Amino acid sequence: MKQSLQLKISQSLTMTPQLQQAIKLLQLSSLDLQSEIQQALDSNPLLESENNESLSEIESNANNAESQNQVENSSDDFDTSTQIQSDKIETDLTIDTKWEDWGYVSQGSNSGRNNDDSSSFDYQGETSESLQDQLQWQIDMMNISDVDKAIATILIDAIDERGYVQLNLEDVVEMFAEENEDLIEDPESESQIELEEVSAVLHLLQSFEPAGIAARNLQECLLLQLKRDSNDTPSHKLAQKIVQEQFPLLSSRNYRQIMRATGTSELQLKEAIEIIQSLDPRPGNQISQNTAQYITPDVYVTKDSKGVWGVELNNSSSPKLKINSDYASLIKRADNSAENVYLKNNLQDAKWFIKSLQSRNETLLKVTSCIVAKQIGFLEYGEEAMKPLVLNDVAEEVEMHESTISRVTTQKYMHTPRGIFELKYFFSSHVGTTTGGECSSTAIRAVIKKLIAAENQAKPLSDSKLANLLKEQGIKVARRTVAKYREAMSIPPSNERKKLI
Repeated sequence: MKQSLQLKISQSLTMTPQLQQAIKLLQLSSLDLQSEIQQALDSNPLLESENNESLSEIESNANNAESQNQVENSSDDFDTSTQIQSDKIETDLTIDTKWEDWGYVSQGSNSGRNNDDSSSFDYQGETSESLQDQLQWQIDMMNISDVDKAIATILIDAIDERGYVQLNLEDVVEMFAEENEDLIEDPESESQIELEEVSAVLHLLQSFEPAGIAARNLQECLLLQLKRDSNDTPSHKLAQKIVQEQFPLLSSRNYRQIMRATGTSELQLKEAIEIIQSLDPRPGNQISQNTAQYITPDVYVTKDSKGVWGVELNNSSSPKLKINSDYASLIKRADNSAENVYLKNNLQDAKWFIKSLQSRNETLLKVTSCIVAKQIGFLEYGEEAMKPLVLNDVAEEVEMHESTISRVTTQKYMHTPRGIFELKYFFSSHVGTTTGGECSSTAIRAVIKKLIAAENQAKPLSDSKLANLLKEQGIKVARRTVAKYREAMSIPPSNERKKLI
């Protein structure tokens, strides 16, 4: 076989570092983007924010000019003017030019909203103290013996996040004997005394705040709260009697049997039940270690006086970026020294970073504008008017790949007059209707929720009845689907929703 050289033309997709950076920035949430921008500002001397402000200063002094994209108030005739008013970066930047002509480049297409109305409220932080810390502090304030404090420590460590003790008294006795032998003078003769003392310490813990803490079960938790209340009305006494003597019937909502057992009327029982329902079944949740997670919306959707919906990006949480003209002026075209090469590389990195931010905001604005155009019914009338929408619908509209739409809509939030929603919230599957159309699963859940809210609480609607009511409205849905949607909304079944009139 004779060897020869041949020329062949082919195409291949290469993930350049610049493309990888653009994809990375595209899928970042607003908080992660702030960290990424700050890291770039710290590592690249040729990249700076306007007026050299830090992120924290930008967050507290965000009064940028807003350019608004107008969205016509019609799902059939929807004009998305997504022109981004920002300077474009040339691919090949001439070094020997006046850098005053370069100016600065905004991080995004539209500036942030004016948040002066909330700037006067300073966040003072929050406690990281756990439930165990709170109870231990209350024990330390008590004048009790070292043995009782040791027993209390074991009990406190056995309390879960709900506020319930997860150990029985015998286990506490054994644990105390193993861990505190030096506190026991005669371990062989102290077992029964220790059991009684553990019970006494447990009752001491149950007198602490919050009310109902250190209970061993739900019944005891409710009784502790009822006994703590000094109310001496007949309804309060009846509530305490029901919890103490008729708790199994109360758990099964067998109100008729409770009325016969207690000899009370329906009105009296209703008043007692209302008192019981006002109690906290999870008192430990009042003291939580979980820190609050704050959501910063990426886009704002508003409606002006002419009935036109506007979509604008929120850039108040990140600074405007520009090239540092002082460092850039030091770059010499023909100089190959280490310092000059370092400045050139950082200049190129700064250019690509700003372009990646521009690309991110262009894509985010284009996708959110498309979503708003398709979900105007939701903005006008609520969840029941939500239309079915999948990633492919938006991808075809904006001429992008579905994977890009998925990245854009992940951990991105939209602020609307109806609340703040993740972009993925507006995507939902569809269910067929009797007229041959389609209905969004989100809209179906809203209808189910509305039907349950209007039901007769003495005779709640079953899943089968809900399915029949939906069918009467033209929505074909099976009973199992209704049950799935109901459970997704954390709505209990009909037997648990039953209440007295």
